[in-house]
Amino acid sequence: MEFSDGFVSEEHGEMLKSATQSIDPISVSPVEVTSPRSPRTPRGKSNSNQGSPVKHSRHSHSGKDGHPSKDPISVSPVEVTSPRSPRTPHGKSNSNKGSPIKHGRHSHSRRDGRPKKGGSGGKGTWGGLLDSEAGYYLDPNDPNYDSSEENYQITPSKTSADLEEFKKKATVIVEEYFVTDDIMSTANELRDLGWPSFHYYFVKKLVSMAMDRHDKEKEMAAVLLSTLYAEIIDPPQVYKGFGKLVESSDDLSVDIPDAVDILAVFIARAVVDDILPPAFLAKQMASLPKDSKGIEVIKRAEKSYLSAPLHAETILRRWGGSKNTTVEEVKNKINNLLIEYIASGDKAEACRCIKDLKVPFFHHEIVKRALILAMERQTAEGHILDFLKVASEEGLINSSQISKGFNRLIDTIDDLSLDIPTARDLLQSLISKAASEGWLCASSLKSLYFRPEKQVEDGTITLFKTKATSIIQEYFLTGDIIEVINSLESENLSSSTPLNAIFIKKLITLAMDRKNREKEMASVLLSSLCFPADDIVTGFVLLIESAEDAALDIPAIVEDLAMFLARAVVDEVLAPLHLDEMGNQCGGPDSIGSKVLRLACSLLGARLSGERILRCWGGGGSNRTGWEINDVKDKIGKLLEEYDSGGDLREACRCIKELGMPFFHHEVVKKALVTVMEKKNERLWGLLEECYSEGLITPNQMMKGFGRVADSIDDLVLDVPDVEKQFAVYVERAKKEGWLDPSFSTGNSGCS
Repeated sequence: MEFSDGFVSEEHGEMLKSATQSIDPISVSPVEVTSPRSPRTPRGKSNSNQGSPVKHSRHSHSGKDGHPSKDPISVSPVEVTSPRSPRTPHGKSNSNKGSPIKHGRHSHSRRDGRPKKGGSGGKGTWGGLLDSEAGYYLDPNDPNYDSSEENYQITPSKTSADLEEFKKKATVIVEEYFVTDDIMSTANELRDLGWPSFHYYFVKKLVSMAMDRHDKEKEMAAVLLSTLYAEIIDPPQVYKGFGKLVESSDDLSVDIPDAVDILAVFIARAVVDDILPPAFLAKQMASLPKDSKGIEVIKRAEKSYLSAPLHAETILRRWGGSKNTTVEEVKNKINNLLIEYIASGDKAEACRCIKDLKVPFFHHEIVKRALILAMERQTAEGHILDFLKVASEEGLINSSQISKGFNRLIDTIDDLSLDIPTARDLLQSLISKAASEGWLCASSLKSLYFRPEKQVEDGTITLFKTKATSIIQEYFLTGDIIEVINSLESENLSSSTPLNAIFIKKLITLAMDRKNREKEMASVLLSSLCFPADDIVTGFVLLIESAEDAALDIPAIVEDLAMFLARAVVDEVLAPLHLDEMGNQCGGPDSIGSKVLRLACSLLGARLSGERILRCWGGGGSNRTGWEINDVKDKIGKLLEEYDSGGDLREACRCIKELGMPFFHHEVVKKALVTVMEKKNERLWGLLEECYSEGLITPNQMMKGFGRVADSIDDLVLDVPDVEKQFAVYVERAKKEGWLDPSFSTGNSGCS
């Protein structure tokens, strides 16, 4: 190569020589090297392209004869100059004298150096941005050559073609599955298809197709994913598939209006089925754009579904899964799988059957039934304990469910002893072995040898349950509270604490499985029975203890129980302190009892909670929406006026009960007391005495009523000049009757 003396130093010359070695003479590099300080090339006679950043003419020479070639060569618009190199004027032969590139812009090869179809160029050009074609190789003469790249060469790949093929076949497999509902056939087809690295697409395709179909297909998709997880589809592929779904939420919403909610349920279902880690939610939130629909999906899944009480049961039933499963059916399945395990000894199969039940909240029944079998068949004791140990170590049955299973058996050990005389000793032995193996916390169990004195015989309880069910069902038909009270009194059962608690449990359990009308009627009856508060507390504790079992038949049991509790407090059947007492008997913070109590306290703490809770089921034991406060005041005024005019005492008390607003009885106290002082007629005072003695008006309502009168003394003085003196007298009488606290004075309101 020739360089003009005085323009290029020896060092620069060596650098330029090295650069030319990496340039193929067949085609020209898209970068042209010229001098930054060279003068502009004068316009020649041979198409010099004045003003173009490209130095040479835009035609190619095919050889020394100088004749132009028919193939145009594309030229880069970028010009890089050589230091101190002058512009070479266009000669007739276009020899490019002084250029750092020795060869001209014509090809010496028979190969076509033009860009390939698609614009990615041929050899020597930059090509496409992500090209990884087979022609790529590492050139040691390349100035950017790095020997460390020798082991990282791009190999020929058909990834795109393979993925397209997989997509087509995966779509067919999903469509066939929705038609046949054959999980095993689908699993075999996916396994035979191969390409496990593309399984994330199968997850995405399955869910996206199900989202646009009926609940049946949605449930089928969820069941299939749970079945294929780890066996056919690797966990990272499931994770990646759901990630792709969240990323495409905006696109899915275009075709599926409620895509956000449906996808949120799918994600929540995957978490419940243990095929997606809960950490997925937080990681996706951090990686998604703030205005993405995916953010809405994650928030909906976390707050509306996974954070809800009894979310697992609710999510599993969202599309019909386990909808018709009853407690008895689940118990039968548990019994069958345990018997099969004892016969076969296959722990893996037994664990799989437990997973298929999809009732993790009912695993205590497995523990209880397994222990009973171990006591009935002592030869199988070792196998059963091994099975429970494996289930515990694998996290299939958690420690809470194991402890509950043991405690349930301890509660029934007396009955079990009738069939197995040594049941108590056998159970103690099982507890010791389980604790020594480390899968049971013995300190969490009840005392096995504590035998509470039975106040009611078992036969009496059984008979009472039958009669109570009949009484409650008849009440739901007639609404006759007096008949219920008379029926209980005629059976002489209303004075027994255990039976009162059982009646309350039966009443609320039957009401929760019915409509709002029956729920309202149950609350009204509960406030009318005047059971001791301790009996009512015991009844609610029994309800909470059986809530997990009842959840199979009543999915919204937490919300219903919380509302019944809140209503009992509003009706002053229970005091707020009773909720704290129940909290001490409800187990840990994650137990259903704790959730019920937290929700009840939340309902009671809301603004205008009394009126809202009273009307939650319609008010007054019917479907009406409830009375306005002014309507209630008018009714109270009329019933007091009617009684004061010579009405019947019993009828007046009945009317006050039928108002169905015990939290507003302070209005009765206030109006009655004001009327007594205005008319100086104590007939209404007798009504207050009767209401208090019957428990119809509580001390708290009395305090509020007298307090409201004390607050309005200044206004009453205008109509009743001696009202202050009269009021002081009645306050003292009320204290003697026990209606008011001794600390009450005419100067305070006593309102809480």
